[in-house]
Amino acid sequence: MHIQEWLEQIPAVAIYVLVGGVIGLESLGIPLPGEIILVSSALLASQHGEIDPLVLGICATTGAIVGDSIGYAIGRRGGKPLLERLGKRFPKHFGPAQVALAERSFEKWGMWAVFFGRFVALLRIFAGPLAGVLHMPYWKFLIANVFGGILWAGGTTAVIYYVGIVAEAWLKRFSWLGLVLAVLVGLTSMIVIKRRAAKAAAQAPAPEAPEEPAQAEPAAARS
Repeated sequence: MHIQEWLEQIPAVAIYVLVGGVIGLESLGIPLPGEIILVSSALLASQHGEIDPLVLGICATTGAIVGDSIGYAIGRRGGKPLLERLGKRFPKHFGPAQVALAERSFEKWGMWAVFFGRFVALLRIFAGPLAGVLHMPYWKFLIANVFGGILWAGGTTAVIYYVGIVAEAWLKRFSWLGLVLAVLVGLTSMIVIKRRAAKAAAQAPAPEAPEEPAQAEPAAARS
């Protein structure tokens, strides 16, 4: 079953909790499809009035900020050995190449890596724990975490929600346009066919008149 179809089967409160929980766990450092869940839920909110997009955005933002903060605390306490253990358990996400890439990003950009990392799937998982492992000052991390979480979670919710509303209205308008277009095509085809039939009838050769029988010559003429 598709995520969108599955979300339609559960109540709005469960969707709020699910979005906040999945995004929080992803930000904590567990590879989960937080962005997919958020986009699907925001799109569902644009189609169903039971889901409040404001509450959805708040839950997503809270999950992102809290999850990242917990990840920071875990990384600060666990250090490099934590990344090594995660690399053995999740080699596709915490392998040496991924860790090296994330470390280079943090060394180059500092707290901006936390901020912009929200918009990159790999860094979104790494940001909290790696900032703790690298002993980034917590106040820098907190500022980047809060603003990044608001912009990513809240902004994604708002954009997808309004895009869904516009898309639905456009599709409804398109259905009416399609109906009108179909009627116009039908009428045009009927008019063209009638005109062609009339033109063909006008160009057809007129039927030949039957020949009159020859009259008999008078008897005087014969003698």
